[in-house]
Amino acid sequence: MDSSQLLSAEELALLRRFDTPTVCNVIELFDVRPRNAGYMDGRIKANFPKFPPMVGYATTATFRSAAPPRGQDATAGMEGQLAAFAQVPDPRVVVFQDLDDPPAAATFGEVMCTTYKTFGCAGLITSGAGRDLLQVEALGFPVFTGQTICAHAYCHILGVNLPVHVGGITVYPGDLLHGDANGVTTIPLDIARSVARTCEEFVAAEEVILKCLRTRGPDLRASQEARQECQRRIRELGERVRRQSAR
Repeated sequence: MDSSQLLSAEELALLRRFDTPTVCNVIELFDVRPRNAGYMDGRIKANFPKFPPMVGYATTATFRSAAPPRGQDATAGMEGQLAAFAQVPDPRVVVFQDLDDPPAAATFGEVMCTTYKTFGCAGLITSGAGRDLLQVEALGFPVFTGQTICAHAYCHILGVNLPVHVGGITVYPGDLLHGDANGVTTIPLDIARSVARTCEEFVAAEEVILKCLRTRGPDLRASQEARQECQRRIRELGERVRRQSAR
């Protein structure tokens, strides 16, 4: 990945201040991808929805557990995965594609998540299942899954840092991810800095209509005027960020 596109610690912290729907709304302003693309579908859910937003660069892997790996230990592959972390900048989000259909066992548990957190990861996403959820929650480690399964069966990691398909989208190593209680989205790297800096102004525009509804109650005329003002601000914001990104 292009090192010039990496966000600073301050820019990453700024992204963590805002929820994932706001980030998605801001990405739409740039008109760089279809509005129905780039985010994971409802199969991927936050296991700990009260956790703050997770932000990081994807380090990817494929996984199986339905049968033993040929000529390997049933927990093989993690050492290679950890070594490959150096190919992706901090903070990292581990993204697994479970190749078993349906998933046969848990992709992760307490030991794996403790390992990933120790090695600088900000969270984990899997198209498969998880377990040890109480222990992982106590770690303060965000995980996003579609299922929960109590056993690990013949878990083994096959490939690392390759494109994976999770939640209806393809995730590439180094993709910037943002996830919270509402789901997970990718943030295009070429606009990521601008997205981080635009979220606050977008929230302020939405606050126009929210403040009106809170203070004026069911006043139709007032709410219409506030909605128009909100839409005007968002429209002007979109025009401005598109001009800036085109330079």
